[in-house]
Amino acid sequence: MDSAAFLLSDTHRQFRDAVRQMAEARIAPHAAAVDRDEAFPWESYKALTEMELPALAFPAEYGGAGADMVTQAIAAEELARVCASTSVTFLVTKLGMLPVMNFGSEELKRTYLPRVASGQSQASYCLSEPDAGSDVAAMRCRAERDGDDYVLNGTKYWITNAGVSDTYTVFAKTDPSAGHRGISCFLVEKDWGVRVTKLEHKLGLRGSPTGEVVFEDVRVPASHRIGEEGQGFLIAMHTLDRSRPTIGAQAVGIAQGAIDYAVGYLKERKAFGKPIAELQGLRFMVADMAMRTEAARGLVYRACALVDAGDPDGDLSMVGAMAKCVASDTAMAVTTDAVQLLGGYGYTTDFPVERFLRDAKITQIYEGTNQVQRVVIAKALLG
Repeated sequence: MDSAAFLLSDTHRQFRDAVRQMAEARIAPHAAAVDRDEAFPWESYKALTEMELPALAFPAEYGGAGADMVTQAIAAEELARVCASTSVTFLVTKLGMLPVMNFGSEELKRTYLPRVASGQSQASYCLSEPDAGSDVAAMRCRAERDGDDYVLNGTKYWITNAGVSDTYTVFAKTDPSAGHRGISCFLVEKDWGVRVTKLEHKLGLRGSPTGEVVFEDVRVPASHRIGEEGQGFLIAMHTLDRSRPTIGAQAVGIAQGAIDYAVGYLKERKAFGKPIAELQGLRFMVADMAMRTEAARGLVYRACALVDAGDPDGDLSMVGAMAKCVASDTAMAVTTDAVQLLGGYGYTTDFPVERFLRDAKITQIYEGTNQVQRVVIAKALLG
């Protein structure tokens, strides 16, 4: 067994310390207001770009830092520890650009990746539709070839960063009769006629806009098709396999933020003449919260290491699903216990644990519900 695979390097630990310091100083102070006002966290995004965090996911030859996935997971975790909305703005642009990185032409890579790596541009991933969430093959969005262009028509739903992003990676049917084999992938610029017709009012992640994106006779140059016609479903699944581990990291960060706050509260709050941190029942709750979170963190890092290794044994789809599922279920359980530990105070907006609880819920839903993750895991095991 290679013990190094289970340990963070000194560089990883120093990076965690630096991101945590920045997040506590420049992101945490805005987190409550961003949530309350349902406002995109522009000040926090500025802090991310000044630290060059958007560059982490991108190769050096395209203006990125070429960081490994564990480093990216650490960044997502530390951001989510103070503000999950800011964490998802960091993650979603990478999600939108992964198809370009892995399947796009050299022209697309050199045109768009440097913009996104610098923080100048942001990206969205447009897969889901009102009647096609987990069932991707049911999508109705169409892309019809017209000379040197495709004409795009349809509606995408639950799109993170809708209205803020400059580019939209869109999956559409080029051959409606071919089921999932008839799906293709395109990179669409906002100014080509992309319309955001509705923004959702959500339980959590309230600083991250989620909306309905409409394409009506939007002309997309054929040069902006990502991969070959009919390759869209493969691109979508390949992308999600490599993105889900960092959703797990976000969930771990939310859980850790709740633990840290609850621990501080237990040490300060007194009852019966002593800090309630001395009550054994509460100590056991904290111990369970910490154990579950550390176990989830280890699974997330393992999934990230598989991405870095190029998925040598073909286990990434299963392990990535496990990481996302375990971490998000953990985040939900841990934040619920954190609210309980604070009692009535935990139920009020004066304390951040109720925000952690609301933010945790979405990690069980997006990028594939946890029921879908269990389907993926069972299929890998049983066929």
